[in-house]
Amino acid sequence: MTGKLIIITAPSGAGKTSITRYLLNKYPKLAFSISAATRPPRGKEKNGVDYYFLSLEEFQEKIKANEFIEWEMVYEGKYYGTLKSELERIWTEGKTPILDIDVKGAIHVQRQYPSNTLTIFVQPPSVEELKKRLEGRGTETPENIATRLNKASYEMSFNHSFDKVIVNDDLSHACTKTEEAIKQFVNID
Repeated sequence: MTGKLIIITAPSGAGKTSITRYLLNKYPKLAFSISAATRPPRGKEKNGVDYYFLSLEEFQEKIKANEFIEWEMVYEGKYYGTLKSELERIWTEGKTPILDIDVKGAIHVQRQYPSNTLTIFVQPPSVEELKKRLEGRGTETPENIATRLNKASYEMSFNHSFDKVIVNDDLSHACTKTEEAIKQFVNID
């Protein structure tokens, strides 16, 4: 069974998770596709709600078993991916999955499902603003922030690969623009 997919991607700190939460709270026909990750939970994150937290060995076994629609070693030793079973679960519920994933993963999924995928790239207004946002989280070391900013600059060079590019200089405006794009793609009311 294959239904429609919505992918929201962005550099870390650009606001994709905030926009995704807004949409999920407003539209019950949308469902969050829970990604798998090998990193430990942050703050109040829960297994099976925010991520499926897997050991490196578990993740690698699932790769070998071809259980991912996409996966990536996003940072050294840290894997993230979307399980095929997660999309099947959402489609079986009669809902449209929203994938909140990184740029490479988004391009990979888009290539597999070109006719039934809407891809939205959330872009920060600038790399300087992104740095402020990442520092404001208070969860990252200066080294992690530098790594994320380098990766963000690289990821922003791919923004032309996506169906819609939404600059998040104002979260409320970015949410509205994303909502409009999704409503043109799938009936969510």
